[in-house]
Amino acid sequence: MVDDDVREPESWPIARWLAGVAGLTAVGSLAGVSVARSLARRASVDDPYAGEDFELLHDDRSVVVTTDDGVPLAVRECGPPDAPLTVVFAHGFCLRMAAFHFQRARLAEQWGPQVRMVFYDQRGHGLSGDASPDTFTVAQLGRDLESVLAVLAPRGPVVLVGHSMGGMTVLAHARQFPQRYPTRIVGAALISSAAEGVSRSPLGEILRNPALEAARFAVRYAPGLVHRGRGVARSIIGPVLRAASYGDESISPSVVAFSEKMMHDTPVHTLVGFLHALEVHDETEGLMALAKIPTLIACGDRDLLTPLEYSQEMALALPKSELVIAEGAGHLVQLEQPELIDDALVRLVERATPSKLVALTRRLKERARNHG
Repeated sequence: MVDDDVREPESWPIARWLAGVAGLTAVGSLAGVSVARSLARRASVDDPYAGEDFELLHDDRSVVVTTDDGVPLAVRECGPPDAPLTVVFAHGFCLRMAAFHFQRARLAEQWGPQVRMVFYDQRGHGLSGDASPDTFTVAQLGRDLESVLAVLAPRGPVVLVGHSMGGMTVLAHARQFPQRYPTRIVGAALISSAAEGVSRSPLGEILRNPALEAARFAVRYAPGLVHRGRGVARSIIGPVLRAASYGDESISPSVVAFSEKMMHDTPVHTLVGFLHALEVHDETEGLMALAKIPTLIACGDRDLLTPLEYSQEMALALPKSELVIAEGAGHLVQLEQPELIDDALVRLVERATPSKLVALTRRLKERARNHG
């Protein structure tokens, strides 16, 4: 029996953290080998995006939206405020709004004044504010999305686009605000995502490792220790994310460097905190609301984090869905095969919007082809 007055020695949190590091290193090293080999091959690849300005979104109109629990979210928008349609993008785990760089670059030109695009950084990511680890849940992300919609799109039709954890955000919003579908939300895209916990993916193997609890303990009770050990933490989980990002070794080195910088810039406690959310979330109920509207389900067939079967299962549950499979692509399919995803988003908007917008979008496509 332990006396209630006995306290854990101050060194215990350190011991737990180091135990977590030791346990997870073995898991992460397997992915690290794959990354090292891939990067070696990529070094000789011609880089079509050398010199690309991946910070294009920083020049767009800036807005700060405060969530229901007081967290400031960084938001960017492009296109006329009174455009007939608003498309809102929610990014994934350990990324930021710039993960939709190629969609912002092409679709703004293609849709022109007919569509306003809204991008934002999820809580704890990018330029958005930090929050308590207790709020790092998929359900809260769904409420954050509602806060963005209330400020940026209080009226008019909206199409939601979510990648990875952003797709889970869309599902969480649909579950909690089903009355918005289809009266306000007229279309949705779930890219490289899952309706429930990712326990069946390689990421799930890491989440089941008991040593990960040490990292979670440090996040809650020894944040200073987490900060000092950030290099070690990234060496554990980082290789897994990088190995799963791309399926084709010929991917642009500049794109690889861009995505890895986003991951590296994500605070460690955000990374560890949301890992648990990815493990336990269940937003399958949100599929009922999405079944009422046209949807796009997209995934790379080499995605290790949200394998193809997750997308296939969601597509089967959504009668108005289009399933797009990117051959040879990994988890960051919107960066790896942007044209495939952009084309699919154009089709989604055509299916989800009034006929006059559809007609104009088609004319814009024809004009682009004629000038190509």
